Amino acid sequence: MGDVLAGIHATWEFDTDSVLIRYERGIRTPRLLQSLRERRVPHAALSSVTLTPGRRGTVVLRAVPRPGADPLLEAAAGQLKDGCDPYRLVLPAGRETLAEYYADELRACLGPDAGLPADRFLVAAPEAPMQFKAYDGRAGFDGERISFRWFWTGASSEKWKAGDQTFPVTDLCGVEWRSPEGFEGYLRLLPRSRDPLGPASGVLGGPASGAGPRAGTATGVQPVIPRPARADQDPAAVIFGLGYGPVHESLPFAAAVLESVRRKQSGPPAAAPLAAAARRDPADIAERIHHLGELHRAGLVTDEEFSAKKAQLLAEL
Repeated sequence: MGDVLAGIHATWEFDTDSVLIRYERGIRTPRLLQSLRERRVPHAALSSVTLTPGRRGTVVLRAVPRPGADPLLEAAAGQLKDGCDPYRLVLPAGRETLAEYYADELRACLGPDAGLPADRFLVAAPEAPMQFKAYDGRAGFDGERISFRWFWTGASSEKWKAGDQTFPVTDLCGVEWRSPEGFEGYLRLLPRSRDPLGPASGVLGGPASGAGPRAGTATGVQPVIPRPARADQDPAAVIFGLGYGPVHESLPFAAAVLESVRRKQSGPPAAAPLAAAARRDPADIAERIHHLGELHRAGLVTDEEFSAKKAQLLAEL
């Protein structure tokens, strides 16, 4: 096709095998779309194309991705609001005829597998390295490992006792993301030795099942190890709060981790142990020992736990 269709907040460029979607960077454009900048969507990643009436004299052209084709939507698991949907193009109602033309052209490009779930991600995930500030810690991802560093003011005593965490992608089977725009939002990593529990779990590479908000997940084949029911007590999770872990930062992060987990699953498991951690800042160690002492005096940490954790922290100097 090779044509361009400009709408509100985005422009679609139609190529022979894909659609290149460029998002505007104006103040009215949702921050998630601004952070994505542009996305190339292969025709093979689409299941259908719709054109429906919009609000206030507009029409909405939407390319519907196949289940399992886009790591961003898999991580979001139906929690995105319409305004943040990266596959919607809003146009003035006066351009409905033109929109219908492009919808028909795009439908003609869909392949024979359009009605089937994708067996792999076909749309590129946001690229690492990336990081964001959650309520109880800072999350970082370098493409190989995810790190959680706890904050003094937000992290629970369970997380402080566990210490800062590092998770190699090869040790994970998935990720759960619950939108910070809802109640008790969080991002939780799922180690291979754990199995997603409860009805809020879907399957990596397919749509989540059940009612209500869901999170993109994957299941492993190892024995089930129970995990803390609450994300604020789980060292494999960071929790969101007002102004912490916004959608435009935490969702691309979750999608990047999800894509990397899927890619690594096809390779052999890592055999080498993690390299020894780098030496820590003495001031940081002193601060953590001071906080550990407060937990001990408050009765939240036993004598044995206090002694063991203090020795562990001193060994990092």
